[in-house]
Amino acid sequence: MQQQLSEIQNIVEDVLALAKQKGATQAEASMSKVQGIAVSSRLKEVETVEFTNDGGLGITVYHGKKKGSASTADLSTEALKLTVEKAIEISKHTSEDDCSGPADKELMAVGYPDLDLFHPTELDTELAIQQVIAAETSALEVDPRITNSDGASYNANLGTKVYGNSHGFIGGYNSSRYSLSCVVIGEQDGDMQRDYAYSVNRNVKLLDSPAQIGRDAAKFTLDRLGAQKVKTCKVPVLFDREIAAGLFGHLINAISGGSLYRQSSFLLDSLGTQVLPDWFEISERPHILSGLASSPFDHEGVKTIDREIVKDGVLQQYLLTSYSARKLGMQTTGHAGGIHNWFIKNTGESDQTMLQKLGTGLLVTELMGQGVNIVTGDYSRGAAGFWVENGVIQYPVHEITIAGNLADMLKNIVAIGAVAETRGSVQTGSVLIESMQIAGD
Repeated sequence: MQQQLSEIQNIVEDVLALAKQKGATQAEASMSKVQGIAVSSRLKEVETVEFTNDGGLGITVYHGKKKGSASTADLSTEALKLTVEKAIEISKHTSEDDCSGPADKELMAVGYPDLDLFHPTELDTELAIQQVIAAETSALEVDPRITNSDGASYNANLGTKVYGNSHGFIGGYNSSRYSLSCVVIGEQDGDMQRDYAYSVNRNVKLLDSPAQIGRDAAKFTLDRLGAQKVKTCKVPVLFDREIAAGLFGHLINAISGGSLYRQSSFLLDSLGTQVLPDWFEISERPHILSGLASSPFDHEGVKTIDREIVKDGVLQQYLLTSYSARKLGMQTTGHAGGIHNWFIKNTGESDQTMLQKLGTGLLVTELMGQGVNIVTGDYSRGAAGFWVENGVIQYPVHEITIAGNLADMLKNIVAIGAVAETRGSVQTGSVLIESMQIAGD
């Protein structure tokens, strides 16, 4: 893969040189290659085996403030030349935009660190098949109420990514990602429920065992059997850590440059203002070794750095690309392509203590639908989980809707659990919100 990285860097360098030769005043190009395997099973029978060997290059050229882009999956010399020519031709027919162009030269990631993102392993079909069947077998053996399976899947991807631009910056790195999941169905007294478990890591050796994933999938499914509706009410709501990251996903959307310069965010003009409780903190750490969202530079080659996004409840940073930053009269924050390892500060409570703080209310473990309006902050989604009384789970609930406004929900966070979800770009414990409207019977 190291040789592949070098070859791709050479291709990107050649493409940028060709763009300049063809008359572009500036250019930027990115190229990636991915090798992978995906295996799925259902009821312990192999359903699919897929191999991936994909690659692609995209180039954007600028004639002054005019911009043209083109891409290709054909990486032959002739195809790359044609792609550059198409981008050049497109740029001649676009309107000028004063905010276009690569990120500023002084922000490029010169001398970036190795973040230990690449842990290659053989893409072994037989091993993958063993993993998925073992996960399903484990789940189906837990309890006779586990009557069916929606399948298990194993994915392994080894990739190389390179970005370069006419500032002379060319950077790239290899990365790996592995995952294993299992979904099963349970039945009791005519009630059917489904749930899942999964593991993801950059190092295949650090995935949870298939047996553990199967047992967890079965347990989560069994816990949901006998689900009821609840009466319409207004009560405290505890978002389980597995779904709590989604709350902060809405925050990410609301403070991203694209939403801000289009005036389509409920957090317009919120920089430097209190948007969360005064104890609340969000830290971004892009250089965590082997982190799932670690990156030495963003999609524009801008160096990633540690940032405090929220401190004492006050919003410290918008999330900007070079284009959105120019639109807003600001400087890019290195967020082209997304965030880099957010850590939500917890308030120290165990899962049991979080339930006691909830008292009587709803523990949400699943959300459905897309009823979130980032412009107004209005929030309304289908939900399932557990009804809690006096800090003790009473029974599972389903077919309800929870509603509120994101601005109020964020300000009314009461506590963050100490045990964090670590399988994504946002690491957070369970989130307790003071009060939300529940629509049920």
